[in-house]
Amino acid sequence: MFKKIILVLVLILTVAGFSLINIYPAQAEENNVNYTLTDLSNRDFSYQDLHGTSFAGAIMWGANFQGANLQNTILTKGDFLRANLRGADFTQTFADRVSFDQTDLTNAIFTDAMLMSSTFRNAKVTGADFSEAMVDRYQTKLMCETASGKNPITGVETRQSLGCY
Repeated sequence: MFKKIILVLVLILTVAGFSLINIYPAQAEENNVNYTLTDLSNRDFSYQDLHGTSFAGAIMWGANFQGANLQNTILTKGDFLRANLRGADFTQTFADRVSFDQTDLTNAIFTDAMLMSSTFRNAKVTGADFSEAMVDRYQTKLMCETASGKNPITGVETRQSLGCY
């Protein structure tokens, strides 16, 4: 009899223990939505908190990210052609092989960002801060041709952050 009671108690405790464990994956928080391989052309993400989000392989032609928090995002192979990135914060973002061609990067922040093999053809970089960012030398040279201004948040001169001479 005692064995049956112990067995029933163990069974009850086991079932109760499993009911406390969530077997379903956690729902993504609003700022951790996965936009990998999506077409986000002309979408408006202005002033949104998107930190930690993945935009890997996403097409974001003409999208509006003005003032958005994109810290710690993954942008690998993303395409921001003609996007509005004014005042966006890309601090510690992983953005390898990303096209920032013809984008407006006025007052954007790229501190500590990984931007290897990314392109910035005809991008407006006035007031952008690239401090401690890893940018290909050739892309840096191209941006230095038009770089000017001081970032209003960090107080860093764009030319200084790019290492322009």
